[in-house]
Amino acid sequence: MSAQRILSACVFAALSCSVACAASNDYSDPKTWLCRPGGHDACEADMTTTVVAADGKLSRETWTADAKAPVDCFYVYPTVSTDTTPNSDMTADAAELNVIRQQFARFGSKCRLYAPMYRQVTLAGLRLALTGRGGGPLDRGMAYDDVLDAWKYYLEHDNQGRGFVLIGHSQGSYVLQRLIHDEIDGKPVQARMVSAIIPGATIPVPKGKDAGGAFQNVPLCKTAMQTGCVIAYSSFRATVPPPANTLFGKVPGETMAAACVNPAELLGGTSLHAYLASAGQTITAAYAPKPWVNPEQKIETPWVSVPGLLSARCTSNENATFLEITLHPDAAGKRAADISGDIMAGTQVVASWGLHLIDVNLAMGDLVELVGRQAKAYSAKAR
Repeated sequence: MSAQRILSACVFAALSCSVACAASNDYSDPKTWLCRPGGHDACEADMTTTVVAADGKLSRETWTADAKAPVDCFYVYPTVSTDTTPNSDMTADAAELNVIRQQFARFGSKCRLYAPMYRQVTLAGLRLALTGRGGGPLDRGMAYDDVLDAWKYYLEHDNQGRGFVLIGHSQGSYVLQRLIHDEIDGKPVQARMVSAIIPGATIPVPKGKDAGGAFQNVPLCKTAMQTGCVIAYSSFRATVPPPANTLFGKVPGETMAAACVNPAELLGGTSLHAYLASAGQTITAAYAPKPWVNPEQKIETPWVSVPGLLSARCTSNENATFLEITLHPDAAGKRAADISGDIMAGTQVVASWGLHLIDVNLAMGDLVELVGRQAKAYSAKAR
């Protein structure tokens, strides 16, 4: 079995229990949520950002959450748990708290935030699956079953008929792919789906079409004001495109392709509005990218924005369909000319992963802006 099939089918899809299923979580317990309105939780993070212009000039950008946001965001985090068992427990470790800051908290300016904990396949479980060494059963259904229980609890007790945005990455995106397929696509609740943002997963669609692969009635997003649609992509450097053994962007069959929606293009351009962790922020997770470092100036905020440094386009090579990331460094070298996001084996880039670690960070500003626009469009239709 190929590495990509192991990754998506055996680990992330989480389709069925391989051993007796564990007892369900009680999502009425606040401890089962990393973020939920009304509590002091992981989403109460400092999002202050230093904007580093191409000429090296610094400015500061503040951020506030919107407690009266018109829609909700429901987030399923990627494979980050550092637990040594194949599936994680329900006690948040530092990596699970950190990924909320990296990928989700910033959406609080546009939506109310919900992030359940779930017994995901851990980094240890992922390594075992990728190496084929076994080492214990991967309870593949546990991750999905937990998210499904959290989703049902949210719909019954919290949603109150509001529009919702689904947000995930990697394992979280694969779990949400199944949730959309099983619980939303073609069902009445689909009318409340503002959008789904599920990068870092290979979502199949028929070539030249927006729906008909993973989802029958949920299309890919084509405009910034479109609602009920999906944003999906996997990012690779232009200089390190997907190789033959790529883990993302490849689907079987000549009539199918991996979904690629460029968030920047939906907003009318190609330049990405990235938010990267600064050197002043501790990154606690295996495989975590090193923070962005300015060569001459000390950054005192937890986040950095680098306007004009990155652009993106959806493209394909003989191996995959992907979001191609190109760097545009300033010729005078007044700011750092590169970013960190590659998985490394010693000094060598592991090309099969692409920029998977920072799929969300690369387009964070664009994604937040899109959620805001889609929320407005949804609210206008709902009146």
